[in-house]
Amino acid sequence: MSAIPRIVVGVDGSPASEQALQWALDYARAIGGSVHAITAWEYPAFYGWGGAGAPEGFNPEDLAGQTLAESVAKVAGDAPGVPVNQSVMPGNAAGALLQAAHGAALLVVGSRGLGGFSGVLLGSVSRHLTEHAPCPIVVVREGQVAFPGEEQWQEQ
Repeated sequence: MSAIPRIVVGVDGSPASEQALQWALDYARAIGGSVHAITAWEYPAFYGWGGAGAPEGFNPEDLAGQTLAESVAKVAGDAPGVPVNQSVMPGNAAGALLQAAHGAALLVVGSRGLGGFSGVLLGSVSRHLTEHAPCPIVVVREGQVAFPGEEQWQEQ
């Protein structure tokens, strides 16, 4: 008996990542797969420099987990129709997604996340992933949706 195809999707709370999550859910439904939603966290580089520490009560892992849970709830709702696992991983987003993508059927990300410059077609994470992913990758452009079975991209 073959394993259920696992679709890994990067989620950071950005509109593009939520569209990528929707695409991954729809694709997983179409092929009988499961979705593994990943978010990554790391302490901002400026904390700890010159004696400055993180503000009291600041926990980037908890914040990342909350952002992931909210995005999954918003996009998938209570009945996503496919198994959805959520993981919060330490480290940078590209490294965490590459690690999670080993053995996956597909990796799905938004074209741009919360960082970076507006107007750029690919963010640094999606570009890095397209060059190094251990499995096929889909990059979903913000503002466009393409669901499995559709003939062409449609502007939203």
